[in-house]
Amino acid sequence: MRCILSALIILLFMACETKKEDEVGDFPTHFENSGGTETATYLQVVDFYIQLAKEFPEINFQTIGETDSGHPLHIATYNPEGDFNFKKVGIEKTIILINNGIHPGESDGIDATMMLYRDFAIGKLAPPENTILVSIPMYNIGGALNRNSGTRANQNGPVSYGFRGNAKNYDLNRDFIKADTKNARTFAKIFHLVNPDIFIDNHVSNGADYQYTLTHLFTQHNKLGGQLGNYLHEEMMPKLEKALAIENWDISPFVNIYNAVPEQGFSQFMDHPRYSSGYTTLWNTLGMMVETHMLKPYDQRVLGTYALMEQMIAIAETDGKKIKDLRKDALTRHEKWTYYPTRWTIDTTRSSILSFKGYEADTLISEVTGFPRLKYDRNRPFTKEVVYTNYMRPSDSIKIPKAYIVKKGCEEIMALMELNKIAFERVQKDTLVTVESYKIKDYRTQQNAYEGHYPHYDTQISRHREQVLFSEGDYVIATDQPGIRYILETLEPEAVDSFFNWNFFDAILQQKEHFSPYVFEDEAANMLESEPQLKDSFLLKKKNDPNFAGNGYAQLDWLYKRSDHYEKAHLQYPVYRWPKEGDDWNTVD
Repeated sequence: MRCILSALIILLFMACETKKEDEVGDFPTHFENSGGTETATYLQVVDFYIQLAKEFPEINFQTIGETDSGHPLHIATYNPEGDFNFKKVGIEKTIILINNGIHPGESDGIDATMMLYRDFAIGKLAPPENTILVSIPMYNIGGALNRNSGTRANQNGPVSYGFRGNAKNYDLNRDFIKADTKNARTFAKIFHLVNPDIFIDNHVSNGADYQYTLTHLFTQHNKLGGQLGNYLHEEMMPKLEKALAIENWDISPFVNIYNAVPEQGFSQFMDHPRYSSGYTTLWNTLGMMVETHMLKPYDQRVLGTYALMEQMIAIAETDGKKIKDLRKDALTRHEKWTYYPTRWTIDTTRSSILSFKGYEADTLISEVTGFPRLKYDRNRPFTKEVVYTNYMRPSDSIKIPKAYIVKKGCEEIMALMELNKIAFERVQKDTLVTVESYKIKDYRTQQNAYEGHYPHYDTQISRHREQVLFSEGDYVIATDQPGIRYILETLEPEAVDSFFNWNFFDAILQQKEHFSPYVFEDEAANMLESEPQLKDSFLLKKKNDPNFAGNGYAQLDWLYKRSDHYEKAHLQYPVYRWPKEGDDWNTVD
């Protein structure tokens, strides 16, 4: 009897193995071989795609650029027709760019995309007719090589995984505008080479506990704007939600809360250009982040990510022409713009209602700290109506100039302009131009280091028109070009992710020349004697400002800054606006 039972077990095991091989051919992933508990290493990922590319002409795997780890970045492309010339194939076909492993501990997309490519190649999935897939199999290679089993404190698998910081300890999903890393600069190269219509960045997240394995974080539709924004909000997102529900994958918008309960309501996350989907939006790409829930079992998270990408491909198949037409129209929509929003705020007059599937939570007293703590109870699931504030409105804007003129010496930002395919010209000879000039009026600075910087925020400027002599070799960046949004977001100091706010221009914040009080005292007295209006302003400030009245050096400094000695370069923003209604160029003899 025991022999018969053992034989049956062996036959059953062999049948299961045969079925597995029938399903995946000779290309099982490490995730599948581990029973859904482990994620592939960097070398396993590279080897997997090399093997696929050798076996299937529909798949191309190529080295594309550098990373800070010293290992190259790759892209894997799937095109059933075997043509990998992006300028050619992108004319007719919809291109989806998938980014995996930006945070290597969030490895779900790495394994899901490997299976997706394999299943298209072996015919398990019907090949898309009108869609091409491009993926960065593992973006943060340095973080992936820093493998451990402890840094994801709340995460339910895999057994081991990579670290969030890259080889230089940067969070790469904060680096797309400032591009401090080789990874980000290579991403820009890939993005502009591929010119994707749809962008998917695969993540894992946890701000609360709830029933969903999948949440989505589409780029903010008001910020994307126009018909593209409407399509994203009114068609693409509902289609994805409905298609996944049919496949028994409920999905919710990203639960944008921390240490709170979702039923109190939450708002849509604003993806500024520092983030991947915020960056890709600047070129009218329909972007989204997949956010699986880190407390769900790893195999379910991977399968959910797979299902989401499969359904997004299906949407691209049916809506591809419409998407490409909308993107084409968006290339020239700026011609009708007069103003451009630099800051956004929640529109409190509009919201959506979600039928949200969560868990009841209790507020208990912590045994550790003695303070109140949240504790979710998965034995008490609920479905409740929850207010979701997913409409934004501009809170500030700027008038779009004809061009920006950037002084020589700003080569660091001009290198980023070149990287992002921004067209510019050089001033051919010394030229006097009437421009709009900015002085930095006020700003605040973060007190803690953030991604290699101490960023500014709440920046305020004063502006005036003046004639400025520009030198041969200065840069002229016209705004009438496809990258207009990148130009405006980076060069307008008040924009959230401007180059100014990211500390690219901090040298102008430091005064280089100063005065000695004992020397300047006599001249200050002469200024007050000879300029009655200045004296009136000085006395009024002393009357109304007790701190000023009690600080002799501050009084002298106030007068110094109104004298001819005060350097013009202090707080002078070295990027000038050439207004659309501005003067013609007047050549200097």
